[in-house]
This record gives sequence, C-alpha cells and structure tokens, in this order.
Amino acid sequence: MALELYAHPFSSYSQKVLTALYENDTPFQWRLLAPEQPDIYKTFVGFWPMKRFPVLVEDGHIVPEASTIIEYLGIHHPGPVTLLPRDPAAALEVRSMDRFFDNYISTPQQKIVYDSLRPEGKKDAAGLADAREMLETAYAWLDKTMATREWAAGDTFSLADCGAAPFLFYADWSHRIDTKFAHVIAYRKRLLARPSFARAVDEARPYRHFFPLGAPDRD
Repeated sequence: MALELYAHPFSSYSQKVLTALYENDTPFQWRLLAPEQPDIYKTFVGFWPMKRFPVLVEDGHIVPEASTIIEYLGIHHPGPVTLLPRDPAAALEVRSMDRFFDNYISTPQQKIVYDSLRPEGKKDAAGLADAREMLETAYAWLDKTMATREWAAGDTFSLADCGAAPFLFYADWSHRIDTKFAHVIAYRKRLLARPSFARAVDEARPYRHFFPLGAPDRD
C-alpha cells in the first residue's frame, strides 16, 4: 500500500514533511485535511485523536509528528538524499538544529498568528510581546550560526532544513527578519530556492488568503 499523508499544503509542519518527500521523489497519496473532505478528517482523527497534522500512514502503521515522519522515511523509504546523517555526532547536530527551529522559530511565530485570531478583549499582549522577543533572540543567534554554514547543520541539506524552510518562511511574514540579520535572510533565500521547498510553497499559493495577518505580496 502506498504511503498516505494526512496534511494540508498551507501548514508549515505539513510543508516540512513535503520537503522531505520531494527531496527524494518519494511517492505518496495525499489525504487533504479540509472542510470539504469531512470523511478524510474523521479517518484522520481516528488515527490520531490529538488532531495535529501531518500524520503518515503505511499499511496501518501510524506515524505522527513531522520530525518522526522524516526519520521514518529515511529508515523505510531511503532515497539519494540522506536527511539524517549516519554518523551519530552529525545526526545529533541535525536534531539539535531541528529542535531549535521547532521551539524558537515555529512556536513563537504560531503564537503571533493565534493571538491575531483572538477576539478583542481576549488578546494576550504579554504573550505576544514574549513571542516577538523570542523571535528576535532566535534570529540573532541563528545569524551568528549561519555566518559559517550553508545549511542548518553544515554543508549538507538535512532534516533541520526541512523544518527551517517553512518556519522561517512564515516567521518573516509574522515578525519581519530585520536586515541586520543578513545571514538569516540569505539562508531563507537559499531555502526558497531549493526545488523541494519551492514546490511546497507553490502548492500552497492558492491558500494564502487563509493567513490571518495578511500574506505579503512577496515570496
């Protein structure tokens, strides 16, 4: 049975997995999670009641969480691009950077988006300020790190870059990356030029009106 991916093209974590799939031209079947597909959503919730996507399913085996899915693909569906190094020390650096992008770029970015959806009177001004401060701190740290690297963990595109691509993509929409962080801006441009991520971005273009802060007329 083919791999089934329960996901949405505009979701950053879905794009993280899509980038990995496209890197190796791994065949899979879309299971689009959308209001017009209630039966698919019901099946998805039956697989994963946490209701967080993407989720990969293969022969009844359920794999949730984007990073875990990418590692699963590397084990069971390896391709010419190795996204997690076989060397344990190198793999640790990839995983460390992957957690950085999840925790310090994606999490505060999503906080900004979610706060914009709150009704007036229920917005979290302090939490929003904390999220923006975290992103500024993360941008500064990443700028120093990327001064000597082409990709997140060194010279080779990896699992960490699969996450960095959509997270930095949306983070710049939510809290603009200042021009003083030139290495971060250059890295984001390299990610956007990567064919695998560029494909994911293009597939998500029809859904840009969903972005509650207003998708900028760029990228």
